Amino acid sequence: MRLDGFGIFVKDMAVMVRFYRDVLGFEIKEEENTTNVYLEKDGTLFLLYRRTDFEKMTNRSFGYAEAVNGHYEIALSVENHKAVDLAFKEVLSKGATPVLEPTTEPWGQRTCYITDPEGNLIEIGSFNE
Repeated sequence: MRLDGFGIFVKDMAVMVRFYRDVLGFEIKEEENTTNVYLEKDGTLFLLYRRTDFEKMTNRSFGYAEAVNGHYEIALSVENHKAVDLAFKEVLSKGATPVLEPTTEPWGQRTCYITDPEGNLIEIGSFNE
């Protein structure tokens, strides 16, 4: 088996598609208001599944985290430390919610965190000075 991509379950498909497309630069592969939407970023498939449609398909209900949640992170890398700072400012100007301003960790990575509109954590970082 090989990793083909990953997906998240969303409440508001149109809002989430716009965020990942317009704020983070993911390429959309579907219409933005279907049951599931395929996006791609740097060769990685990223799927958005509408919660209610997935529950209907599987004939069961699921529990979902609300607000900022720490169940997982989506990690994006940029070329160097300076690019982390620039990317953070850019995504905030486009509507991302800040969680952690750019900081250089003891292990040498410069990193920052934002959330998407439904509270999923997104890291932007680089190990290159």
